[in-house]
Order: sequence, then structure tokens, then C-alpha cells
Amino acid sequence: MTTTMATTIRPMTPESRFDYLRDPEAIYAQSFAIARAEADLGGIADDAADLALRLVHACGRPEVVADLVISPDAVTTGRAALATGAAILTDVEMVVHGIIRRRLPAANRVVCRLSDPRVPDIAARHGTTRSAASVDLWDDDLAGAVVAIGNAPTALFRLLERLADGAPRPALIVGFPVGLVGAAESKQALIDHADGIPYLTLRGRAGGSALAAAAVNALAAAAGS
Repeated sequence: MTTTMATTIRPMTPESRFDYLRDPEAIYAQSFAIARAEADLGGIADDAADLALRLVHACGRPEVVADLVISPDAVTTGRAALATGAAILTDVEMVVHGIIRRRLPAANRVVCRLSDPRVPDIAARHGTTRSAASVDLWDDDLAGAVVAIGNAPTALFRLLERLADGAPRPALIVGFPVGLVGAAESKQALIDHADGIPYLTLRGRAGGSALAAAAVNALAAAAGS
């Protein structure tokens, strides 16, 4: 016989609450004040400082600034592309949901082909991941786009392969794949084989959708100001 015990949830009184900051504006302001105080921006170009701080804010780790690699003109090129309506192409829906639409300066389209019904067949045919397979469906939107890869190293590798084969060239590549297999290598491949395409990335295994989305949001906010 199973006995179910009722659980009584007592309302929290002012006296029993935890002592923590609740005001969203105060949290935001304090977060960026800490980021500015703790992050070493000495090696970051002036036009990329705000972007670097937003990445610190997104992951809570000021030390990531040391691993940031931002090619010349990446920030200005990304801002200009978004301002003129460039599409944003991404490998996963998590990045799609992390991009703040109200900050986009030209109602930019945010495109993820991962759920396209053609993707499973492409992935099976090439023996690769669905994220990499979805890159094969980007050509119609790739020219002049901002690419934001926040999950799959295979997607970044595939993009570089396709570009080497003559695929349309994006305006900017935001490369933040994450993981223990291939992430560091794919980002190093971006650094070594961008072929003149502006990029920003993070050396090593760290990365993720939150960072990719934060980078796009930072560029978009500046583009619309």
C-alpha cells in the first residue's frame, strides 16, 4: 500500500527570504560593472570592448577574454551587415532563441535549417551530423550573411569546406562551437582558413549557444544605435 503525504508549501515572508538582489536593472548594471572590473581588455580593440564584455556577462567568466580572437574589421563588418538587413544563419535553435529580435536593426531574418526535412538524408549520405548537413542548405542566404555557430564543431568544419569549394561568402563568421571533440580544432581551422572573411571566435573547447547569441546581440545593439 502506497501512502501519499501531502506537502504544505508555506508562503515566504519578508523575514524568511534569502538576501539577494532582485531588481533587474540593478542586476544588469552590477553584472557589467563586475565584468568591466575583472576582465582584462588590454588586448581587445576599442570597437570590440562592448562585445567582449557581453560575452563575459553571458558565461560569467572574465578569463574568456584572453581566448578571444577577433579578426581585423570583424566588428565593423558585422555591424554594417546587420544594419543593411543581412540574414543571420545558425546551426541550432538554441542560438535562434537567444537572439533578441527587438535589437535587430533591420528586422533581420534568423535562419536555422536543422529541422528541414532534407537534413536527415544529407547527414546519412555523408555520414555526418545533422548540424553539418544543414549547412549544405544555406547557399540561398549565405552571401553577405552573419553566420553564428554556437554548438556543433562539424557545422563550422563543413562551412569552411563549402567556402573552400566556392560557396557564397558570408560577411562575418561567429564561431563558438563547444565540446570535447572537434571544438578547439574547428575554431583553429577558422583562424587558419577564413580566407579573408572576418570572424570572431574563442580558442579552446569552451563556447556554446549563449555566447554565439550574445555576440550577435552585441553587434545588433551597436548596429542599431
